[in-house]
Amino acid sequence: MSLINTVRNTLVPVHKEGYRFIAGFFVVSLILGFLWEPLMWIGFVLTAWCAYFYRDPERMTPLDDDLVISPADGRVSSIALVTPPDELGLGTDPMLRISVFMNVFNGHVNRAPMRGTIRRIAYRAGKFVNAELDKASHENERNGLVIETAHGEIGVVQIAGLVARRIVCWSAEGDTLQPGERFGLIRFGSRLDVFLPEGAQPRVSLGQTAIAGETVLAEFGSAKGPVISRRG
Repeated sequence: MSLINTVRNTLVPVHKEGYRFIAGFFVVSLILGFLWEPLMWIGFVLTAWCAYFYRDPERMTPLDDDLVISPADGRVSSIALVTPPDELGLGTDPMLRISVFMNVFNGHVNRAPMRGTIRRIAYRAGKFVNAELDKASHENERNGLVIETAHGEIGVVQIAGLVARRIVCWSAEGDTLQPGERFGLIRFGSRLDVFLPEGAQPRVSLGQTAIAGETVLAEFGSAKGPVISRRG
C-alpha cells in the first residue's frame, strides 16, 4: 500500500500551462542527442524535472471560512505586520503578512487561501531580486488579488523571483473563488504573500513547510474541532 501511495503522489497530473515547456525541453534534448549522446540524457533529466515542476496534484482543502489556507507549496519565510503594497488599495495600516517561498523544486500552481470574490487584480512591473528578501514584496514584479471574504478584504500577491520571469493569473475581477481553487502560477522560483486583516492569528511557524490547498496558515476566531474538506 505504501508503494501505491508513493507512485500516486509522484505520478500526478501536469498542469496544461506546462505542456509547451515540457515539449520544448524534449525536442531540444533530441536535437542535442544528434550532437553528442550524453547531452540527450541530460536533456531528458531536465525534461522530467520540468514535468515535475508543473505537477498539479489534488489536495484535500478544509472548507471553513475562518481558516486561511496556504496558496502555495513551499517554506514559510516570513510572518510579520507589514503595510500592504499600494496597488492593492488596502490602506496604510500594517496587516499580518504570511509569506511562502517556492524554490524550483516546489509545485507552482497557486490556490485561493479563502472563499471570496475577487474585487481587484493589480499587476506591477518591477525587479527580479531574490524572492526570499523582505524588499521583494515592494520591489519585484508582482500580481496582486484583493479578495472579499467573510472576514473582510485580504490580499494575495504573486511575486516573481530571481529565476521566475512569468506570473500567470487566469482568474478575473468578479470571479468567486472557493478555498483551494487554482487561480494562477509562477514559473521557476518565486513567492506568495497573503495579507490578512485584524483578527487573524498565525497557525504556522517560520521555516515550516506549507502545502498549497491544505496547510492552515492562519485562523480567524477561536480554535475549532475537525472541519469538512473537499478534494480538488
